[in-house]
Amino acid sequence: MTDLSGTWLGTYWQEGVPTRFEFTLVQGGNSLSGSVLDDNYLGEANIIGEVIGRKITFTKTYLMGSRHSVDYAGTVSEDNDFMQGEWQIYFLFSGQWEAHRHDDNLTINLEILRRQTVPV
Repeated sequence: MTDLSGTWLGTYWQEGVPTRFEFTLVQGGNSLSGSVLDDNYLGEANIIGEVIGRKITFTKTYLMGSRHSVDYAGTVSEDNDFMQGEWQIYFLFSGQWEAHRHDDNLTINLEILRRQTVPV
């Protein structure tokens, strides 16, 4: 069974413009959950989805602003270290995305920044 739990670093393209993002997945059986940090003004989001064989689908819902959702579908490489596919917002916008396992952690960096700027 494919195990996608862990930290992933990726890029999605919207109208030819790349945006870097990091997400952390927790997998239980075929179910996926996790969190995302986009490297733009949209910021943090939650993920809920599933993986069946090498096929992955998930929905990313932003926590701020309009709280809109983005649907992702794709495939996972045989070594479970790379995935790619298409994203879609309703039927209005769509594009390509890809991600690979990575040790850099934007989420940890965000938490460090929060602790430095928010008094305890």
